[in-house]
Amino acid sequence: MSDFEAPDQSQLETFPNPRPGRDFTIEIICPEFTSLCPKTGHPDFGTITFRYIPGDVCIELKSLKLYLQRFRNVGSFYEAVTNRLMDDFVAVVAPRKVEIIGSFTPRGGISTNVTIKHEAAQ
Repeated sequence: MSDFEAPDQSQLETFPNPRPGRDFTIEIICPEFTSLCPKTGHPDFGTITFRYIPGDVCIELKSLKLYLQRFRNVGSFYEAVTNRLMDDFVAVVAPRKVEIIGSFTPRGGISTNVTIKHEAAQ
């Protein structure tokens, strides 16, 4: 895999929050997330939901889509990939609050949901 294909938080872009003095929730649902199982190399499919209250900036959706697509060639357990998404999102967007939910489709009759919450220090 070349560096161009690897997901990197620098791929995420933002724009100024149009109402920084008001708390409002933005929910982004990405139903076509794909990564690879690090043990088998088989694709894992899931829905990633971002629910956040922005601080000074909001995430630009096209950059988020392109960033998420880069995970298609990355071997990572559900828990690791969801935590990586949180780390990169918080580093770039610095939201007041954010919850990221990774809902992964069943494999072997077992479905997995990973939920991570973060709140900025007051």
